[in-house]
Amino acid sequence: MGGVGSVSGGLPYLIGLTGNIATGKSEVGRILSQLGAKVIDADRVAHEVMEPQGPAYAAVVEAFGPGVLAEDGTIDRAILGSIVFRDPEAMHRLEAAVHPATIAEVGRRIAHASEPVVVVEAIKLIEAGMHRLYDELWVVTAPRALQIRRLTENRDLGEEEAALRVDAQPPQEEKVALADRVFVNDGELDELVDKVQGAWAEVRSKLEPVT
Repeated sequence: MGGVGSVSGGLPYLIGLTGNIATGKSEVGRILSQLGAKVIDADRVAHEVMEPQGPAYAAVVEAFGPGVLAEDGTIDRAILGSIVFRDPEAMHRLEAAVHPATIAEVGRRIAHASEPVVVVEAIKLIEAGMHRLYDELWVVTAPRALQIRRLTENRDLGEEEAALRVDAQPPQEEKVALADRVFVNDGELDELVDKVQGAWAEVRSKLEPVT
């Protein structure tokens, strides 16, 4: 994958980390952070750019109207989510409003990182085209039934709402087809840790000559 990182220059080695909802990509990100990577949560950045003083706030309000605002003027993500997960066109409008500002802010954080490996974690990494900028693309997958169970147990969603959110996303196979590494997260946490540690060791071995 034609990334911007280098094992011979001063730029960080860039890993794009993605996966559909409730597959465990955030858990992989936490493991990588503990191992020494700089992890940038692009989904959190997207939330930040939608805050009232953020660069995407006005675009989101223009796209969806004042009905998505809470009483304090902030964007109510629960209301917004109930709209976009039921309407692909609405999801596209949201992405058009939020992705440019998110990509710009992620790029700024990469530029200021001092760690030799930077991981950008995002559920819409591929859809936003960000994966083309990085040295590797890591994809986390899980069976649909397990995704739904995780959502109902961990995010207080009903089974119907959980299934709606799972099925609103592109097929996991599309992400897997583009991946440099795939992590099937269908077991215990220890198993996932072992998989990530093994992949991390391989990445670090590429960097040994310059670190």
